[in-house]
Amino acid sequence: MTNESYSLGIDIGGTFTDIVLYNHQDARVFSHKELTTPDEPTEGAIRGIDILLEREGVNGEQVARVVHATTLFTNALIERRGVATGLITTEGFRDTLEMRREFKYDLYDIFIELPRPLIPRELRMEARERMRVNGNIDTPLDEASVISAAQQLVDQGVESIAIVFLHAHANPVHERRARDLVEARFPHVYVSISSEVSPQMREYERTSTTAANAYVRPIADKYLESMEARLKTMDIHCPLLMMLSNGGLTHVGEARKFPVQLLESGPAAGAIAAAFFSKRSNIDHVLAFDMGGTTAKLAIVENNLPLLAHTFEAGREKRFATGSGLPINIATVELIEIGAGGGSIAHLDSLKLLKVGPKSASSKPGPACYLRGGTQPTVTDANLMLGHLDPDTFAGGTMKLSTDAAETAVRSVGDVVNIGPEETSDGVLAIVNENMAAAARVHVAERGFDAHNFALLATGGGGPLHGCDVARRLGINRVICPPGAGVASAIGLLIAPARVDRSVTLARELDSVTVEELEALFQTLEQSAAQVMKITLVSGATFAFERSADIRFVGQGFELLTRMPDGPFDEQTPAKIKKAFADAYGRVFGQVPPVQHVELINLRVAAIEEKVARPLNLGSGKQVWKHVSKSRQMWIGAESARRTAPTLAREAMKENEKIAGPAIIEDASSTLIIPLGAFASCDAAGNLIVDLSTQTETA
Repeated sequence: MTNESYSLGIDIGGTFTDIVLYNHQDARVFSHKELTTPDEPTEGAIRGIDILLEREGVNGEQVARVVHATTLFTNALIERRGVATGLITTEGFRDTLEMRREFKYDLYDIFIELPRPLIPRELRMEARERMRVNGNIDTPLDEASVISAAQQLVDQGVESIAIVFLHAHANPVHERRARDLVEARFPHVYVSISSEVSPQMREYERTSTTAANAYVRPIADKYLESMEARLKTMDIHCPLLMMLSNGGLTHVGEARKFPVQLLESGPAAGAIAAAFFSKRSNIDHVLAFDMGGTTAKLAIVENNLPLLAHTFEAGREKRFATGSGLPINIATVELIEIGAGGGSIAHLDSLKLLKVGPKSASSKPGPACYLRGGTQPTVTDANLMLGHLDPDTFAGGTMKLSTDAAETAVRSVGDVVNIGPEETSDGVLAIVNENMAAAARVHVAERGFDAHNFALLATGGGGPLHGCDVARRLGINRVICPPGAGVASAIGLLIAPARVDRSVTLARELDSVTVEELEALFQTLEQSAAQVMKITLVSGATFAFERSADIRFVGQGFELLTRMPDGPFDEQTPAKIKKAFADAYGRVFGQVPPVQHVELINLRVAAIEEKVARPLNLGSGKQVWKHVSKSRQMWIGAESARRTAPTLAREAMKENEKIAGPAIIEDASSTLIIPLGAFASCDAAGNLIVDLSTQTETA
């Protein structure tokens, strides 16, 4: 095997670290799950890599490519575990982060809770300078005020500084000079400037994004440096690539400088995998449902591509309330994420009503059944109590679960309200499934889609366990469980293309911009993106550009992302842009207003690797997991009783073989529950297809 080469995908989640190995010669994919080590995330990852390579007889020198996604930076942001961060901004704008927008996400809540700024007021300083909206200098930069502000921040223990000047997107000269001054005086301090992190108009969003980048940048820099060093100790010397929130890959140097672009890297990888599986199965409309140990993610995949957005909110005070989080202006796969996973904790509120999540037991201490110190009942404990999980083959047989510990934990809640452990567990699953279905309803409806027209693609360790009930609640009749479902996000890392997004604010009427000006602006963005792509890509790889713009009618407050014609532009381009915008506007809002002047706000370029489609043979390799059980006693909520449910190994399923529920289909990384009244079959691509159209409402 010494002449064979491999790719390695590493996805570090809140509970499990998923690792996949891809053989470039025969397209086989092998996987391993390892508990995440939250105190030192590289430990669990390196241990898992070592186990997988040894099991498959692969040397580190044979690994030609490593791709990585992690929730580390997202969690640091949400849990406020970033470094002490300071802000230097234009005089008079110190409180931009505090003042936000003149908008309340709940108009009638007099006790409304807004997200706290990442940078407290005492760490926000001002410098004397002023740039006009057109980029002309009104007040030259007072360099002494910059140095004084930085000195005050360093004296207070700041490790990272965000520099955000008014209208810096129009002219970055002051920000760049301020950065040079701070770095020369304080070389140990990390500096992020808004004209590089988020070069767009709207100072609050630009400040928020730059502050977030500064807040996690030292953590990202040290973590990625450590990961590279640990990989080298295993004789893995190839470049480390990082998954971005936009579903593309970048080189580690770019990731260390702009870690804010990685905040949704794990979920983005899952969406890329869903797009791959939907294309392989010739399904155009898919709701990707990925449920792990800590969170559940839902994304729309339309025509084999995940939807993209150029802003999202982190750390929302209320889960579904737009405006209740911190705005982050980056290109990202459009998805909704809620605190519903295998580790979500069930508890009684002050009225003794059963609630589930958003707090999670994560991997440490973990669910009670893990016997790692957890005592509170979780979704995983409930699944074990209902017979959905085999205590002897969980996570490929690498972990043994304790049914007794799960029952003790569940009883601690059920006994308070005189409900048995099975009924309590059934209630836990009903609540968590409805929470996820409710999130999906909002996400799908807000984008003008009807969930009934979709198939639900269930991935992650918990997706196949819960997918059928979530689909039923949404009125979806078909559930797809692809091969390798439990490690789908890590598989997504292997198939994702390299990608770079660049943007610039124009904020001018289309009729006032010449075609030559427009072409020059896009070419500048393309040149910037190409520089990063050339570092990221292997020799011989090619990439193409996609042009788009945020467009609105003059007088409107916000824009609509619109795909632009391919370049180079000519005299026909303005008419094509107007038509493309009118078509997009009509799709979203149903009608287009009478002839209006069109305004270009932000111009965008995406450089995307042109990948040659490779097959994936999702076999088990030298997997230690062995399917043992033939049946289990599974609790049927509609009957308030247990039934014998046949239990099958996924590998034993034959093409077009049909299985009636209740039944359980297992593999090394996930378990698919087929409910009473439903039928499952295996298609030519190896997908398990569950037909819910014959299932009754109460089954």
